[in-house]
Amino acid sequence: MATLKDIATEAGVSLATVSRVLNDDPTLNVKAETKHRIFEIAEKLEYKTISAKKNVQGKHQQHHFLAIYHYPQAAEVNDPYYLSIRHGIETQCDKLGITLTNCYDGVMDNAPHKVSGVLLIGRNKPAVLKQAKKLTDNICFIDCTDLDGIYDSVDIDLARISKEITDFFIAQGYDRIGFIGGEDAPNTPDIREIAFAEYGVLKGVVSPDDIYRGDFSSASGYDLAKTMLEKGHWPQALFIASDSIAIGVLRAIHEHGLAIPDDIALISVNDIPTAKFTYPSLSTVRIHSEMMGIQGVNLLVEKNRDGRTLPLQVYVPSQLKLRDTTRQ
Repeated sequence: MATLKDIATEAGVSLATVSRVLNDDPTLNVKAETKHRIFEIAEKLEYKTISAKKNVQGKHQQHHFLAIYHYPQAAEVNDPYYLSIRHGIETQCDKLGITLTNCYDGVMDNAPHKVSGVLLIGRNKPAVLKQAKKLTDNICFIDCTDLDGIYDSVDIDLARISKEITDFFIAQGYDRIGFIGGEDAPNTPDIREIAFAEYGVLKGVVSPDDIYRGDFSSASGYDLAKTMLEKGHWPQALFIASDSIAIGVLRAIHEHGLAIPDDIALISVNDIPTAKFTYPSLSTVRIHSEMMGIQGVNLLVEKNRDGRTLPLQVYVPSQLKLRDTTRQ
């Protein structure tokens, strides 16, 4: 009787690759001809598994996923970061033949009665999670982490990013660093602000008076920066919570007649497509937000397929992209 090792030996690939191909692992990245060769060898050797039969015949289990966004759809216009997450979800669902229903602002009026997986994007209210649990236990958080540690999550390490930016400014000789950010819920600081404030105070470069919070729009960034500059004594460097906020901050600084980065330097987060075309071009942390959506879909498929019960926490990597709003 043929084994996975027999197939791997004849195909010239690893045992793990054969197993993942025959089990239709959506996260596997191998050439199409390699997959085809593995299927042919498995069929020739009469290797029989349910997964192999499904793959050889080109059949896939049908899924219907529900994506619940904690924000209104209009937020995607103000911040392409959100749009990128949705694009990743929709692209991967289309690739895998998965039916998808989107719900915005935590409202599930158009939710189907039967789904095989739920994606919770952003920090949805507890009532939304409670509703989702009535539909399925196959749930994945995106752009946030399940604080109870029960469900899968795909997130970014914003605390680490905040420390990385603070350390960068300190290394450049700045001893006063400010923050301009937004909030996901009223009077609730974002994790970027919390980590920045705690770490910055510890390093002796941050004062509570230099922390400004509004929403995640360019208009908010403009208003907050104007308020800061009108005080007459501002930080030498700024950590901006998102590129969208930073665009408004840039305008306020220009109107005040200041030179960037000579008079004031700044770094933001996301690396949206327009970041490199602002004046000056934005130094920012690149977040692979589309990959967050893709991996969220993959986790739902994998958990449903394998019956996994252990929750996984996936952190998508980030990269500091230095441009003209900082000294090189």
